[in-house]
Amino acid sequence: MNHQRAHQLMNKIIWRRMSPGKVLEGVFAIHKPTGLTSAQVLRDLQTHFNPSELFAPWIQAETATRDRENHNQRQKRRRSNKKVQVKIGHGGTLDPLATGVLIAGIGKGTKALGNFLECTKTYEAVVLFGAATDTYDKNGKLLKRAPYEHITRDMVEKGLAKYKGKFMQLPPLFSALKMNGKPLYEYAREGKEIPKAIERREVNVSELELLEWYEGGSHPWKAPTEEAGYAEVNVATKLWKQENANPASHTPDEENERALEDFETRKRKMGDDQDELVVERPASKQKKIKTAAENEQEAMMSGGLAEKEETTPEQDKPIPSKEDSGKKGPPAAKIRMTVSSGFYVRSLCHDLGTDLGSAALMTELVRTRQGQFELGKNVLEYSTLQEGESVWGPQVEKMLDEWSVDKLPISGTGVKSDVKEEPKAVASEAAKEVEKEETETESKGVTSEAAGASEESKEVTEEKVEA
Repeated sequence: MNHQRAHQLMNKIIWRRMSPGKVLEGVFAIHKPTGLTSAQVLRDLQTHFNPSELFAPWIQAETATRDRENHNQRQKRRRSNKKVQVKIGHGGTLDPLATGVLIAGIGKGTKALGNFLECTKTYEAVVLFGAATDTYDKNGKLLKRAPYEHITRDMVEKGLAKYKGKFMQLPPLFSALKMNGKPLYEYAREGKEIPKAIERREVNVSELELLEWYEGGSHPWKAPTEEAGYAEVNVATKLWKQENANPASHTPDEENERALEDFETRKRKMGDDQDELVVERPASKQKKIKTAAENEQEAMMSGGLAEKEETTPEQDKPIPSKEDSGKKGPPAAKIRMTVSSGFYVRSLCHDLGTDLGSAALMTELVRTRQGQFELGKNVLEYSTLQEGESVWGPQVEKMLDEWSVDKLPISGTGVKSDVKEEPKAVASEAAKEVEKEETETESKGVTSEAAGASEESKEVTEEKVEA
C-alpha cells in the first residue's frame, strides 16, 4: 500500500514539472453517467478543478484580471459570485436519463461552445413499445397502454425509413423550449394549458438504422407503473390532437401509405379479436361492463373524468398484467441515428410507436458522438475524477492542448474544418490581457459558471435531447 502511494506521489511530482504555470483553457468532452444532470456534472468538474494544481494558473490569472476591474465591474461581481472559480459551460445538455458525450468549455473555450450546439450528434436509443408517458421516456408518468403483439422487426425497419432526411418535428411537452418566456415543462408540471400550439421545427436525420431487435420477454426494460393524473392526461391529449392535425410526414403519398397501413393493422387486430371471442349468450342480452382500462382510455380521448366502473366480486380481484397472464411482454428495439441540432430522440420514439398502431417510450439513450468527440476515443471518463488529479490531470491537459480552432466542427456536419491555423491553447494570453468581456455572460446564454447553473429540477431537456 505504501509502495503504491509513493508511486502515485512520484507520478504527480513528475507531472507537475511538466506543466509549470501554464494557463489552460479550451474545450474537451466528458462521459456523463446516467442519473446526473448536465449541470451537476459541470459542478463536479468545478469541484475538482478549483483546488487543482492544473488550473491554479488560470485562477491566479482570473484573480489578477478582476483586481484590475473598475468599481462598477467589481460591484457586479459582488452581486453575482464573489469567489473566483474555474469558468465552465457545456455545449448541449443531456437528460439525466441519458449518458454519453458532454462537451465542456473552460475559460475562453466557452466562447466556442455555440459551434457544438450546431454540429451533428450520434445517438443510440432503446425504444420500448406498448406504453406512452408524459415525458416520452421511462422516467415519466404512464398516460396509456396500447396493443403491441402485432409489431415486428420488419415493421419497425419500415417505420424508421419515414424519418430519414429533413422533416418537421414536434418537440415533446416536457422540454426546455420556452413559450411566453416560460419553459414548456413548467406548463406540463403544473397541468396548465399551453398558450398556443407548439411549433414544429425542421430537423435532419442523416443516418438512421435498427441495431438490435428484442422480442417480448427477452429484455429487461419495462414501462413505468405510476399513472398520470387527469390534468396531465388532458394536456397530453391536446398535444396528441395537434400531432394528428399537423403530421410530420413529407408528402400526401406517405400519408396515404400510412393510412393504409393503419387500416390493415386494425383489420388484422379485429380478426384476431374475433377468433378469441367465446359466445356464452346472445349479444343483445349481454350487459357490457367497462373495464378500468376502457374507462381510462375514454377519459384520455374526451378529456373528461372516467366513469365509475361497475364491479362484481370477480372484478374486485386485481386484473393480471400481460406478463402475469403468461403472454410475452412488449418488444423493444435499439436504434442508432445521426441528427442535426434541436432533434428530440424522445419524440422519434413516441412518434414511431404511434405510427405502428401502438405506443412507445425511450428507455435508454447514449450520445456516442458530438462533433469530433467520440466515446472510446477522446472523451474523459467521469469515474476518472475519483482517482485523483494525478490521473485525470494529464488527460485533461492533453485534451485542452490538442484542442484548437482548426478542430472546430463545421456547422451541421460534425466534420472538422479544413481551415488550418497554428495549434494553440485558446487563452494562453489570459494572464497578460485585461478584457472587460470576461465580466459578462458569454456565448449568449450557452455557458455559465457551473456554480450558478440552473437547478437540477429544471434540467429536464436535451436537447431534453437535444437530444
